[in-house]
Amino acid sequence: MDTPILPSTLLLTLLMSVGLFFFIRASTKDRTETAQLVSQLNEASLMPQLKDYFRARSYRVAAVDPQKNQVTMTGFVKPSWFLAIFLTILAAVGFTCLSLILSLLFSSQSFLLYGIVILSPISGIFYWSKAGREEKVLLTVEDSNSEQKAKITVIAHRDEIISLEEALQLKRA
Repeated sequence: MDTPILPSTLLLTLLMSVGLFFFIRASTKDRTETAQLVSQLNEASLMPQLKDYFRARSYRVAAVDPQKNQVTMTGFVKPSWFLAIFLTILAAVGFTCLSLILSLLFSSQSFLLYGIVILSPISGIFYWSKAGREEKVLLTVEDSNSEQKAKITVIAHRDEIISLEEALQLKRA
């Protein structure tokens, strides 16, 4: 190979490694959002459905604020085995590419450079230790004056809000 090709390939591989690092780090990022949802049901009819939904999702009531008409629930979110394995495989592929380029540049110790791949399970362990955490859901239900509709304000993880919308056929306000 030409000499300018290897350093440029090394530079591109290092840039992709930086992207992979930030992708692995972002897999544990908190994605809490606030959503205003509207139900066709009134507050009295909606509350039992909300209670059953969150109980089925293993949330428990942590606090009730009657002045704000707000309920705070907590639940433990388990990390995904699939994502931990996927991130480990991505890291292994990235380390393999990096060690291949380094072994071409430094051919005298090429067999030692493939030992970098052994570090790939660190990404899965990092994800597993950071992704499993207590999640909070803040829920406020108000009766709307128009047509017996209830207005719900939810502060939760974005996936939890999407799941709530689908399960109870709620619409964004």
